[in-house]
Amino acid sequence: MRFGTLTDVAQTPSTNDSMPRWVPRAIFLLWLGFLSTFLVRELWDRLFGFVLLLIISVFLAFAIEPGTNRLARGGMRRGAATGLILAAVAVVVIAFVAVMGALVADQASELADNRDQYVTDVVSFANDNFGLNLDAVEIIDSIDDPNGPVREFLNSQTDRAVKLGVTAFGTLFQAFSILLFTFYLAADGPRLRRTICSWLRPQRQRVVLQVWELAVEKTGGYLSSRAILAVVSSFLHWIAFQAIGTPAPVALALWVGVISQFLPVIGIYVAGILPLLLTAIDSPIKGLFVLGFIVVYQQIENFLIAPKITAQTMQLHAGVAFASAIIGGAVLGPTGAILGLPAAAVIQGVLSSVGNRYEVVDEADGDTE
Repeated sequence: MRFGTLTDVAQTPSTNDSMPRWVPRAIFLLWLGFLSTFLVRELWDRLFGFVLLLIISVFLAFAIEPGTNRLARGGMRRGAATGLILAAVAVVVIAFVAVMGALVADQASELADNRDQYVTDVVSFANDNFGLNLDAVEIIDSIDDPNGPVREFLNSQTDRAVKLGVTAFGTLFQAFSILLFTFYLAADGPRLRRTICSWLRPQRQRVVLQVWELAVEKTGGYLSSRAILAVVSSFLHWIAFQAIGTPAPVALALWVGVISQFLPVIGIYVAGILPLLLTAIDSPIKGLFVLGFIVVYQQIENFLIAPKITAQTMQLHAGVAFASAIIGGAVLGPTGAILGLPAAAVIQGVLSSVGNRYEVVDEADGDTE
């Protein structure tokens, strides 16, 4: 028997040094996952605006579907019914924007015509209440100076005004796109449901239809609650503005009521700026009264009015509603803040319909010592 030498053993290749077969596949999958992630991220960045428009359209389609169904049952074609509802909504929105635009234009014109008097009143108020020593004449001369800071600021806003016009045109195009998507989604709602359900098993179809009906119900409840709160807020602000003596109390009350309700969390602060500014220009004392009423009313609405109305229309706890608005705003901005409430109501409704429920033990009531 012949034994190999140590040199022969050292020169024999070891099978343990060869690359495992799974390594090339792992490398390939790693690069494939990296490239796929990069591609998905790029597509998401480019399509985010479109996805957001589609989400808004779905929300509006859910909101108007009950009205469309009611008109369709009365004999009207679904396309005509959907178009009628969207036209009515567009008219209301355009009328609201026109009224507020006319109000702002009138106040701006009045401010320009009585500029010197307003400056004198504001300077007198600041000197009397804050111990300042401002000169109204110097401030007026600074405003009239072609090389002064005010004129330089106005001249620097020329380019921004052009950008604002381009942005406004883009907003109009997006609004038209939303209306178009909403029309197709609402008019073809039954056909869309049948198409989706045709890909699913009967049990899955029932789940989809249940969630769909729940989304329509909760979205309608959300809009109903917002509309009721907007009416209450507008009415109470109108009484307060009328008593305080703000300019155009009806228009300003509508502005506060609508914006504060359909722009959650920060809506009241955005809405309160306009009446506060217009009133403070006329009388700083009245402006303080306007600010005080807006703050007090917001607390009353948060703790007394809104929880009751929301509970009746959406069965959604006030804390859950507030949290959903914050989370939605963090994810999708102002649009997410608006859509967060109906989304939370739908999720809560779905969760309440699944799983088992048991009788609560007495210790859960918190009465034990």
